[in-house]
Amino acid sequence: MTDPIFSADYAERRARVPRGLPLVVAMQGLTDAGGAISQLEEYLWNRYEPEELLRFNADLLLDYRARRPVITFDEDHLIDYSPEELLLSLVHDELGKPFLLLSGYEPDFRWEQFIDAVLMLVHEFEVSTTVWSHALPMPVPHTRPVSMTVSGTRDDLIEERSVWRPTTRLSASAAHVLEYRLHSLGEEVVGFALLIPHYLANTEYPEALYAALDGIMSATGLILATDSVRDASRRFMTQVDEQIAANHESVEMVRTLEERYDAYMDDQTIRSPLIGEDGMIPTAEQLASELERFLAERQPGSGTGAENGGDAENAADDENGADGAV
Repeated sequence: MTDPIFSADYAERRARVPRGLPLVVAMQGLTDAGGAISQLEEYLWNRYEPEELLRFNADLLLDYRARRPVITFDEDHLIDYSPEELLLSLVHDELGKPFLLLSGYEPDFRWEQFIDAVLMLVHEFEVSTTVWSHALPMPVPHTRPVSMTVSGTRDDLIEERSVWRPTTRLSASAAHVLEYRLHSLGEEVVGFALLIPHYLANTEYPEALYAALDGIMSATGLILATDSVRDASRRFMTQVDEQIAANHESVEMVRTLEERYDAYMDDQTIRSPLIGEDGMIPTAEQLASELERFLAERQPGSGTGAENGGDAENAADDENGADGAV
């Protein structure tokens, strides 16, 4: 007997869901530079209190040894067991407009079965458009707006927002495959690949969250609150600027990235400064090499969230470090 793909199914709630809603996908998968998707998931759940409709079977889809659940030991007993969850929920935006949210872990196993189940739900709920985001570390400056690559079926958004359009091979995520299947079926789908400054990739970068929210709103017409995100971003940027200003190598790195970025934006017929001579996206190893000094010099116990601004000091290895990732 085949194990069921859903471990919980609230049929009465599903029956009440209006048809024709947009679907927002926020699965934490292969890449999440700046904590874009983890922030997005937390923000939507904390602010809008989604109503669970379906729960996917973690025993079927999740590798527990690779992503162990968290539990708390309280002096002499265990409390607060927190297993990973993958849920389809109903959410309402600031004006009460409903939408669907698929959020949680990216499945480790049975991708095709999982994607078939999502496609079935897209058909059942007559989803109007599916939108998803992920975030990549790239040699771009934090002093410029978060840029992105837009994929899918929305030519207007691709023309308006997609500043980098490479042809390259990359490791797929489950959301990539879901977009591919939806596109093949003629369903409306939009993917936003956010390009995050590589030296801030290991922080919770508020601008990454803002860019994800902005992309969702542009693709769906939903109204989501962003004031608190922008406030957090201003505080974060102030602290990052102060740390960078205190280190000459970091100042030079940012200046070089700004020059390359601005030259590319002024004339996108030239080769993108974001990729190498072979046209490939920088690998994790290349980016890790550039970030080696940055990570090594981080103080133990220092936070990475917007509250303390991460640690951008000593993010560069002089000119070689700035060139190594492109």
